[in-house]
Amino acid sequence: MTMGNDLRGDYSHIHDDYTIAQDWHAYSEAEHELWRKLYARQSEILPGYADDDYITNLAKLNAADGIPHFGRVSEHLHAATGWQLVAVPGLVPDDVFFDHLANRRFPVTVWLRKPEEMDYLVEPDIFHDFFGHVPMLYDPVFADYLAAYGAKGPEAIAMGGLKNLARMYWYMVEFGLIMTDHGLRAYGAGMLSSQTETIYSVTDPTPNRVGFDLERVMATDYAIDDFQKTYFVLDSYDQLFAAMKTPLAPIYDRLIDQKSIDPQTTLPSDRLYHLHGDKDRIIALGKAPQMQQRPA
Repeated sequence: MTMGNDLRGDYSHIHDDYTIAQDWHAYSEAEHELWRKLYARQSEILPGYADDDYITNLAKLNAADGIPHFGRVSEHLHAATGWQLVAVPGLVPDDVFFDHLANRRFPVTVWLRKPEEMDYLVEPDIFHDFFGHVPMLYDPVFADYLAAYGAKGPEAIAMGGLKNLARMYWYMVEFGLIMTDHGLRAYGAGMLSSQTETIYSVTDPTPNRVGFDLERVMATDYAIDDFQKTYFVLDSYDQLFAAMKTPLAPIYDRLIDQKSIDPQTTLPSDRLYHLHGDKDRIIALGKAPQMQQRPA
């Protein structure tokens, strides 16, 4: 979302809203083959780790055989939840990003990583954006949340609360977890487009797993170059949509002069969860005993 100075991608032919033509026919067979490898490798690990809704929606996209055509996908997606995909060269300015989301347009980067970048990528590419994010746009509640989130952008920028609102995207769109009838599952794009963090986020005992609380999320810093130290856990996607009905201005006012919460820290007020079960199979998640709810 936030742009740096040395962005990958060709920004020389952008429109005013930073969109470009996807030029699907320009993708090489080698790029389609790399896509197929990425798709197959990541899809293989999803059962038992990813939310079933995500897995079901991924199948609807029918994108296993090559880089998807945004226009064709958008026809079906718009019919389902009113969203469409727009092609962008890479990261876009915050105000532009928020405007796209508020108008139910999801920006998807057009370039694909190189073969040597299969396991690590600094900037999001088409595989991250499409494989990670687009399936959740088929979920009607999550789709409504994301549009409502985008509509909150101008206020955050005006009030100096951009970093706080951005944390809602980071933790709840890129790295969100949800409790299901089968236990803890991942739905965030950041982990579901990464083989190693998908497994880590669900099974590793190291990170904190904290029940979702809007202000707690907006106050918590995050890591951009390592696995997350804290994940926030939803009971349902309705919590996210409900959170966007909350006036955020008072939260910005409270947080503007407060030090950010270290992501390695837990608070006495946190609803913490602990893992239990067979570590090599599906991991169940339960509320931690009260005595475990203590500052780190």
